[in-house]
Amino acid sequence: MTREELQAIHEKYREVKHDINNTLAVVMALSELAQRNPAHYEKLAKAVLTRGPDVVQKLQDFQTMLSAKLKDGGSTPPTSHPTSGVF
Repeated sequence: MTREELQAIHEKYREVKHDINNTLAVVMALSELAQRNPAHYEKLAKAVLTRGPDVVQKLQDFQTMLSAKLKDGGSTPPTSHPTSGVF
């Protein structure tokens, strides 16, 4: 694996980590708000239901890309798998 390929994997990892962190920050903030005001539970549920599957998809895409690199040195481009919308 070349340095450039390793750098691309590292960059993708950073993107996925950033997305997970942002999603969890929103969920945590809305959880705190919902404890103070139950009206925020709907926003919390919506955030979890919309952002959760996106995070799962990004993790699956990263795993597919990493597996392809490990399996054959990275000559096969990663394929995207649709999510069911369920964790």
